[in-house]
Amino acid sequence: MQRIPAKGFAIHSKDGKFSEHHFTRHALGEKDVLIDIHYCGICHSDVHSAYSEWHDGIYPMIPGHEIAGVVKEVGAHACKFKVGDQVGVGCFVNSCKACAPCADHYEQFCPKVVFTYDCPDHFHDNEPHMGGYSNCIVVDEDYIIRIPNNAPLEKIAPLFCAGITTYSPLRFSKVKEGSKVGVAGFGGLGHMALKYALAMGAEVSVIGRSEAKKEQALKMGAKRYYSNVKDAKGANLDLLISTIPTPYNMADYLDVLAYGGELAVVGLPPRDNPPALSASALIKHGNKRVYGSLIGGIQETQEMLDFSILHNIYPEIELVTGQDIDRVYHNLTHSNAFFRYVIDMKKSFGA
Repeated sequence: MQRIPAKGFAIHSKDGKFSEHHFTRHALGEKDVLIDIHYCGICHSDVHSAYSEWHDGIYPMIPGHEIAGVVKEVGAHACKFKVGDQVGVGCFVNSCKACAPCADHYEQFCPKVVFTYDCPDHFHDNEPHMGGYSNCIVVDEDYIIRIPNNAPLEKIAPLFCAGITTYSPLRFSKVKEGSKVGVAGFGGLGHMALKYALAMGAEVSVIGRSEAKKEQALKMGAKRYYSNVKDAKGANLDLLISTIPTPYNMADYLDVLAYGGELAVVGLPPRDNPPALSASALIKHGNKRVYGSLIGGIQETQEMLDFSILHNIYPEIELVTGQDIDRVYHNLTHSNAFFRYVIDMKKSFGA
């Protein structure tokens, strides 16, 4: 079987810039699907990975795990999708299918999970897997999300990280009508958490670190906006979702929870300066729970997408091209970004 030629936008070192890069993807297997990528969201996780802020990155690296496109070809035994279908790919592209997490539909916790980029592909000779800042991708049909053919692909793309990352903890914490939910950080993840929580019937407060996004938060339906966490003390929230991607003191955020409240951590700052939570602070805030949440499995991601379309929940986006990636990364690292950037891959390559 012949490998599939591809092109994308790669970074070659943690201090580098993005440039067009030609490479090949593994051959189309019997259950694989070749996807023509139309749009790919830019996630703050991409920045952390590209700049080796979580671990030493694998270079050259083509990031991108918010992928929306159209099926171009299917393998001989692939039966879930046909040529012309709209589909999506999220943060991982394969797993062992045999372990307990896979059996429970939490494939993201599989010991052999293959993340969409900056990860060895354990099922294809450990070659580094390249992400969605590219013109095409080859994925096992079991790791692909179905998108209705009338859905807006450019707005769907960011749901495969920003959407599922915030939807999953809301479901895990059983948010319902009348729940009091807080969102810490109001960017690409935070504004999606607000939209989902409102659709589930919650009363939502947003905790920022300045007044910059107050107007947008209130306009989107937040009942309260706090410009810093100290002002939110005593808010008595049932659940607080922290989307903060920079260092902070977790104990400050426990003060905003009600008795028995939960803090869900989905934002992950750089490894050199992680969020702090001392044992004494945790004990003194007794009967409050802190847990982490990592995206969602394939089944839950499909559920999230169906929920989003049903309730008309989409991210606020700005379309860019591959030539804009360095500018976008600068905005994301200097608090100049409002919500989600999406790369138009067709325009990026002049198609």
